[in-house]
Amino acid sequence: MKRIMAIGLLMTTLVLIISGCNTIRGAGEDIEQGGQAIQSSASS
Repeated sequence: MKRIMAIGLLMTTLVLIISGCNTIRGAGEDIEQGGQAIQSSASS
C-alpha cells in the first residue's frame, strides 16, 4: 500500500513539474509578443 502511495505521489509531482515548465514557457512567449507589439507601435 505504501508503494502505491509513493508512486502516486511521484507521478503527481512529475505532472506538476512538467505543467509548470509549459506555463512558464507560455508566459515568456506572451511577454515577448507584448514587447514586440510595443516596439512596432513605437517605431511606426
